[in-house]
Amino acid sequence: MSDDLGFIHSFVPAKDTTSAETLIVLHGTGGDENDLIGIGQAIAPGAAILSPRGNVLENGALRFFKRLAEGVFDPKEVRSRGEELAHFIRAAISKYALDPGRTFALGYSNGANIASTVMFMEPALLQGAILFRPMLVFEPDDRPDLSGAAVLISAGRMDPIVPITSVERLAELFEVSHADVTLEWQPAGHNLVPSEVREAANWLALQRARV
Repeated sequence: MSDDLGFIHSFVPAKDTTSAETLIVLHGTGGDENDLIGIGQAIAPGAAILSPRGNVLENGALRFFKRLAEGVFDPKEVRSRGEELAHFIRAAISKYALDPGRTFALGYSNGANIASTVMFMEPALLQGAILFRPMLVFEPDDRPDLSGAAVLISAGRMDPIVPITSVERLAELFEVSHADVTLEWQPAGHNLVPSEVREAANWLALQRARV
């Protein structure tokens, strides 16, 4: 565990020396840097895992940005925290000698939302993202060019937290930004189900083969 790059974080070096991929895993509200490492390793076997802890506390729960209320966000706050995370990712790529052209994000809920924000703000920083239970929290003033990037959105049909319209709007925004978007609807609520972890692993295997 280290905090010298602006975020307390865990880093797990690649086990497969022939693999240059890095998976940046971003936890949900109330999680920490340990939550998604196992899922990340299941989805991207052999890849390096970089897992930062959210810098924001909301009623004692760690997050990557604050909320004004449930489902209500301050665009300036989201942008500022997105810039903060992007700076961390660039610094970590340098410190750990990671391949900047083979970096993917894996985020759940709040972590998925900050991942999408970073992609919209800095299109060249991430090559793709797996977004579990995301919603639209940030819309850039100008459409970024995400040509060559790929996004998997895995949403719950019965999610009590994330409106279907918000998921659809997020997918649309990625599409008009020229990303390759896969939207999968799960017969689930806000919690993950095992089948979508397998789906994400299969999806990422295809992306890794194309990079």
